[in-house]
Amino acid sequence: MKTSQEYLELDKQLLWHPYTSMSNPSPHFLVEKASGCEITLSDGRTLIDGMSSWWSVIHGYNHPRINAAIQQQLSQFSHVMFGGLTHKPAIELAEKLIAITPAELQRVFFSDSGSVSVEVALKMAIQYWNTQGKPNKQFFVTPKSGYHGDTFAAMSVCDPENGMHNLFNATLTQQFFVSPPPTGIHQPVKTEYLDEIRKTFKANHQQIAGFIIEPVVQNAGGMRFYNPEYLNQIRALCDEFDILLIFDEIATGFGRTGKMFATNHTNICPDIMCVGKALTGGYMTLAATLTTDKVALGISANDGVFMHGPTFMGNPLACAAANASLSLLGEYDIPEKITQLERWMKDALIPCTQLEQVKEIRCLGGIGVVELKNAVNLHDIQPKFVELGVWVRPFGKLIYLMPPYIISQAQIQTLANAIYHIISEERH
Repeated sequence: MKTSQEYLELDKQLLWHPYTSMSNPSPHFLVEKASGCEITLSDGRTLIDGMSSWWSVIHGYNHPRINAAIQQQLSQFSHVMFGGLTHKPAIELAEKLIAITPAELQRVFFSDSGSVSVEVALKMAIQYWNTQGKPNKQFFVTPKSGYHGDTFAAMSVCDPENGMHNLFNATLTQQFFVSPPPTGIHQPVKTEYLDEIRKTFKANHQQIAGFIIEPVVQNAGGMRFYNPEYLNQIRALCDEFDILLIFDEIATGFGRTGKMFATNHTNICPDIMCVGKALTGGYMTLAATLTTDKVALGISANDGVFMHGPTFMGNPLACAAANASLSLLGEYDIPEKITQLERWMKDALIPCTQLEQVKEIRCLGGIGVVELKNAVNLHDIQPKFVELGVWVRPFGKLIYLMPPYIISQAQIQTLANAIYHIISEERH
């Protein structure tokens, strides 16, 4: 039987981890088990998870009700193709999603990851306009500082300069970019920003199929919070210029911003909405693209067929996990629970404002951000967090928390203490 160190050596030799060099990989830590808000490593160390495994494990690890739902489904069948067949877990999940999203969203297309749900959304928009006799509407407008995934169409609507994909710019579809929304969730709306969007729409609307944006929070592009009123105004501009509005709720959905969806901070509905990550409670990969009757029936006019069909579309095990996760979520008082989480993080992170390297602390719902003046070295800083018994994975200038919703105040305090300690060390 291999030792833990032998497994780690094999990992280093064989596996390519995300955003990592094969010749000089960041340290990786072998997980033995996980439960609640804690990850246990093979050497016995226990880490408090501040990341929800990239923002998905909202109910914590090894939840008995989600476990039971998967086991029950497994005893029946784990997968069937979705072409020509259907099953109760998918139907029930679609029903649940339609019940908790804005009323106009009535049709659900399942896929197997957030990036693919964005690909689906972009294809929907293009195909919709084609059936409306406007085949030239093939392009998209999106703000800089946005992130929508790592597949090719999704990359084309990510930030082209400061994002992760500028290496591929020459081969990506050239989209239309506007400035990122001005930051500050309670800051007054700047009309000059809306004027910039209007100008772009006016000059190019005959080519523009849709406007895609992460509502209220631009996540991987800098954890930028902005006033939801911009979205209300952008909706009006999209209507004026015959452009579909697409919300990417993959990171913000299912309570993360203090409401069920970030869309709920507005009084409008997008034409298309992407969800993923926390959809299954972080158990399995599953995403969905929701749209209106207008778009779905527009594409389907004259026997039109939407040209997309992932092999594992509507996977029954994933749908069973998602149904259990959404049932759990429905038992929370999300505004109360997430407001409490926001307050705990804000109070715990406040001491970081005293540190010279800290530019700003900001919290919204279940998101707590410490923005530094200079970028950190992930390779060096990650093991230091592990030594302090926490799992926090910074990027760029941001050390942030997106913990499971079930986390305790004491665990939040431990995470915040570790962040303070690490930043203090970085001074010397």
